[in-house]
Amino acid sequence: MASEAIHGGGRKAVICGVDFDNTVVQYDGVLAGIARERGLIDRADGDSKRKIRDRIRKLPNGEIEWQRCQALLYGSRIGEARLAEGALQFLKLCNRNGVKVYIVSHKTEYSRYDTARTNLRKAAREWMAAHELFGTGGLAPQDIFFADTRREKIERITTLHCTHFIDDLEETFLEKAFPSGTTRILYEPGRESPPPAGVRLMTSWQDISEHFFGRI
Repeated sequence: MASEAIHGGGRKAVICGVDFDNTVVQYDGVLAGIARERGLIDRADGDSKRKIRDRIRKLPNGEIEWQRCQALLYGSRIGEARLAEGALQFLKLCNRNGVKVYIVSHKTEYSRYDTARTNLRKAAREWMAAHELFGTGGLAPQDIFFADTRREKIERITTLHCTHFIDDLEETFLEKAFPSGTTRILYEPGRESPPPAGVRLMTSWQDISEHFFGRI
């Protein structure tokens, strides 16, 4: 796919929105551990979060079990999650080239299945700070937005006037309310099937960086 060769000095300001969960932060190994601890799977063999989720959901009471896993994953166990390879480098490139970046995430403040009542948004911000997204990554706390619903998330993308949005869920881009003028970038490592019409598939942050800025 040809690079857009985006640079901040262009005639149109570039504003890039980025999802958080499973886009900037990766949970695959943490989720596999939680699912094994809870007796939901016996092994994962390197399966992605999506595959593990689908396996859990097929179990009796699977949707509730999945919600309980998420409560741990995004709350008390988020410190075990890793930064997606190449994500910080992308943020640095954006900062260097005058591309404004916002994190826009569908994340409630608390999970109904978390007995510890961990503030999920606070946990996410602390994770971002610990992984240098603020300062080194060029983000500021006021650049982070959380939404209670997917609809609210899309409304935020619209009001921020994002020219591009990066997300691991194609469902975000398939919503009718998603702004038609925003370039849709699906980040999904390992995906082999083509993306939906109008959506650009990128399987690594290296690919995303090269798409924006050319070969680096």
